[in-house]
Amino acid sequence: MTAGGQAQIGNVDLVKQLNSAAVYRLIDQHGPISRIQIAEQSQLAPASVTKITRQLIERGLIKEVDQQASTGGRRAISIIAETRNFNAIGVRLGRYDATLTLYDLSSKTLEEEHFPLPERTQETLEHALLNIIATFIENCQRKIRELIAISVILPGLVDPESGVIRYMPHIAVENWGLVGALEKRFNVTCFVGHDIRSLALAEHYFGASQDCEDSILVRVHRGTGAGIISNGRIFIGRNGNVGEIGHIQVDPLGERCHCGNFGCLETVAANAAIEQRVRHLLEQGYQSRLTPDDCTIKTICKAANKGDALACEVIEYVGRHLGKTIAIAINLFNPQKIVVAGEIVEAEKVLLPAIEGCINAQALKAFVRTCRWCAPPSITALQSAPSRWSNAPCSMARCCSVCLRANRPFSDSASP
Repeated sequence: MTAGGQAQIGNVDLVKQLNSAAVYRLIDQHGPISRIQIAEQSQLAPASVTKITRQLIERGLIKEVDQQASTGGRRAISIIAETRNFNAIGVRLGRYDATLTLYDLSSKTLEEEHFPLPERTQETLEHALLNIIATFIENCQRKIRELIAISVILPGLVDPESGVIRYMPHIAVENWGLVGALEKRFNVTCFVGHDIRSLALAEHYFGASQDCEDSILVRVHRGTGAGIISNGRIFIGRNGNVGEIGHIQVDPLGERCHCGNFGCLETVAANAAIEQRVRHLLEQGYQSRLTPDDCTIKTICKAANKGDALACEVIEYVGRHLGKTIAIAINLFNPQKIVVAGEIVEAEKVLLPAIEGCINAQALKAFVRTCRWCAPPSITALQSAPSRWSNAPCSMARCCSVCLRANRPFSDSASP
């Protein structure tokens, strides 16, 4: 066979995969749905839809269900995704620990375990991570029907195509091929993705921003980052890494950031920076119900909600700097919705007015009028939907599992 003939066959196979992926996604997100509706929404021929759905039924990925009788008296047959037969494991790799969660394909949590990971080198971390995943699988044997994938999400720079980790903020890595190591050990499809982009994609598919095609998620945690959805797809940039909103300079005379710059947003709007600022003000003699020994992001937000002047001042200070940076993002991307996530949104009644004030003052008015807000829990005054993911115990790993589900049974370019 000529090279041209092989390429033609390859293109046909790719089209079949993409069509099957499109049909499965419609069923997954909009089921129960009829074959006629699938054909209309996918713009595929009815005969093609019938063939694809038959193949998916044979693989156990979807099933037929009876709907209410139509006007003609005959029950219409619709299709839904079959979620119980398959499982995925989501791994949230943190700085010093990992949280592993077992899901079915409806994103239902079946089991969850937390493991310490004190290892400080790439080699020892990989060895320990593979071992705890193996232990977790062994512990979950009775609940696993068929394990089809493992997803790992983490902070840092990740090549979304190869799954190679280029950089992590807390450990020196050099082109860490974690996907290859995982697939060799466990013989299932594996994904490695950036934590905040995975969260943004999960919100787009199933959470607060599923009603729009263009959104930005900003998360404040150990660092500050953003996930950008553009035209319904995760925006990854030239080398697969964008959204480093935490390294926009907000104070040229500010603290030195770990990136080498001074006054980055992350030196102000990250959990550790917030806690450090409160402690500093307490040491200067400011009055507060907070104490230096009990000064976590959770207690700071709780105090702000109760009207503590110092806590409110710090949350507003953070909100103003977040607002400046989000205003820049709005002017650049003109999103339909901004989602704010992280522990700090527990003080949303103090935080969001500060953010909103800066956005109204600094973002283009035409863009602000078309942009909506969301932060967990639901903020009815801003007409925003509640976030399903941001406060979940293992939200990042859950997001990666959800992103995985959205790309099964065939991979396409929307992977996290």
